[in-house]
Amino acid sequence: MRVEWSQTAADELNAIHSRLAETSPDYADRMIDRLTRRAAQIALFPNSGRVVPEFGLPRVRELIEGPYRVIYRVKTQRVEILAVLHGARAI
Repeated sequence: MRVEWSQTAADELNAIHSRLAETSPDYADRMIDRLTRRAAQIALFPNSGRVVPEFGLPRVRELIEGPYRVIYRVKTQRVEILAVLHGARAI
């Protein structure tokens, strides 16, 4: 299954990297690597994430990586990553 990043999710990923790189460039690189590797997992196992509790829609799911939530929508031929949010942040 193909994985596509929404512009919002890509922008959030860049913002996470910028914030983390202010204090630790190495950690920022590692965290972004961990988050993008989750996309590979989603491609292979699109239903592996839990249903996002705030929405309750079976096609809107999330995986947790460290303090971040990778929120995505499962479609017929693809998965769209909608957002990458810190777990303390409200949707």
